[in-house]
Amino acid sequence: MEGQQTSEDAIADLKFNAEGLVPAIAQQHDTGEVLMLAWMDAEALRRTIATRKATYWSRSRGEYWVKGETSGHHQAVKSVSVDCDGDTVLLGVEQTGPACHTGTRTCFTGRQIA
Repeated sequence: MEGQQTSEDAIADLKFNAEGLVPAIAQQHDTGEVLMLAWMDAEALRRTIATRKATYWSRSRGEYWVKGETSGHHQAVKSVSVDCDGDTVLLGVEQTGPACHTGTRTCFTGRQIA
């Protein structure tokens, strides 16, 4: 089908930053609500695709984390897309509970500046 690649081809084509990471935006799959932004390396993306559980790279802890593993606020991955520049991943997810570690629905709740 036109516009689709294998997962490995898509990962190979990604433009990772100097640390080997790309930003990953989590978006509620049915409403389009932007929930959060985190970081992924190639392995986090592979794990996400294989398990359908959002798996990220924690820059502060230097380890992988599966969203909701400790909080119970899981992200079931419904779709994985790459932007036109190949430098950002978009996850369509089914969010259970708050997405933000502060307890708000999204990481952007109550943080509008303009």
